[in-house]
Amino acid sequence: MIIYLQARSGGAALKTDSGALSPYALPSSWGRRLSRSRSETGNFMATPLATKDPASKAGALALFREGPFRLIFAIKFSSNTANQMLGVVVGWQVYDLTGSAFDLGMIGLVQFLPPLALTLYAGQVADRYDRRIVLRFCYAVQIFMPIGLLVLTNVESPPLIAFYALLLIGALSRTFEGPTLQALLPSMVGRDALAQAIALSTSAQKMSSLLGPSLGGLIYIIGPSVDYAVCMVLIAIAAVASLMLPAPQFSERDPRNRDWGTVFSGLRMIRDNPILLGLMTLDLLAVFFGGVVALLPIFAKDILGIGPVGLGLLRSSPAVGALLMAVVMARFPVKRAAGRMIFAGVAVYGVATIIFGLSSSVVLSVVCMLALGAGDMLSQVLRQTIIQIRIPDEMRGRVAAVSSLSVNVGGQLGMFESGVTAAWFGAVGSVLFGGVAVLAIVVIWMWRFPTLRDIETPEEGQPPAPSSGKETG
Repeated sequence: MIIYLQARSGGAALKTDSGALSPYALPSSWGRRLSRSRSETGNFMATPLATKDPASKAGALALFREGPFRLIFAIKFSSNTANQMLGVVVGWQVYDLTGSAFDLGMIGLVQFLPPLALTLYAGQVADRYDRRIVLRFCYAVQIFMPIGLLVLTNVESPPLIAFYALLLIGALSRTFEGPTLQALLPSMVGRDALAQAIALSTSAQKMSSLLGPSLGGLIYIIGPSVDYAVCMVLIAIAAVASLMLPAPQFSERDPRNRDWGTVFSGLRMIRDNPILLGLMTLDLLAVFFGGVVALLPIFAKDILGIGPVGLGLLRSSPAVGALLMAVVMARFPVKRAAGRMIFAGVAVYGVATIIFGLSSSVVLSVVCMLALGAGDMLSQVLRQTIIQIRIPDEMRGRVAAVSSLSVNVGGQLGMFESGVTAAWFGAVGSVLFGGVAVLAIVVIWMWRFPTLRDIETPEEGQPPAPSSGKETG
């Protein structure tokens, strides 16, 4: 049951989500504070109190008994599985048609440009319009990608530019899908269950990252047409689930969001908040320097001698470690020393990177990759929970867009950094440099952002009250 505070003459009262007023009156000072809050913000809206969720008492699996979360989970799993399948199948098909490494590289470029150019505007769209409608539009567009690829597959000598055009359409759709889905989750679950919800929704992404490529490659044996038909079904599932989403708890839109000049307000909010700034930059730099995945083919072939099968094992190990950590965090959410646990997760990431660089044992290398993924997941879940708690709902899309942009750009640049330093120092030297850099960042950030280090629980803190007046760009 959601409980609201409602200002009344001479005091305040409790109001349930059914609309009935509780007979238990609250002190008159509470009513005066609520009325004063209304006059200060100019747009008072009842705010749910931090009530205990059933999920917090009955365990993380209780979240799956909540319809909205089940829908969010299904959307994330089915959509990302389709995306992972398409990445494998299109790459294989393009290389099979052309035999050109350059054409394969163009696939990455086509899918990288839309997020780079439009992610901040996607965040503005998520804050400006009903996020459920934005998602539905994304999947209505996205489903044309496997349909078009299915048609091309059955055409003799299909034009390569048509493959790139369809990939561009899919990338455009996912650019708007990501911030919207991330901003929608907190309004679909209670505050106390947010950390568990983030852990479980992230596990959906990790599971699809493991299942999608394997499923796509296995079905390709039958034929790419079957792959594309399965992807159509998965995207259709995501679309239907988005149609079933209920209205979020925070459904009103700040009229200032209609001004496109506020598109950069997410950046300004992060800049002005030391905790948000510390979290975002910590993640960006850790991803940039810890790009060991780009060098895994060298380790698999030249150092460990395990060939392509071993490379697949190394590539999948971080996702397995992350999935295991997500399950643990969903069952046993962090309740104390959250700030230090974030730094501990990043430190584990750095230490695992260093040991991997020094390892000549296959078993130890796999264990390091598992630990790397687990440390990253520990930091990621706590980081996202703290961010979501500390930003108002009307800003979540734009802040999520900045987060997505930093992760995507940091990851791409990190792969480039790994390649450059490997050319200078060798693959082992590059990995060791990256791991040491990550540990140095942890130490510096703990000193530079003491408020982040001292956060006790991820759910503590409140979003800032909206300022009066129109925000300009």
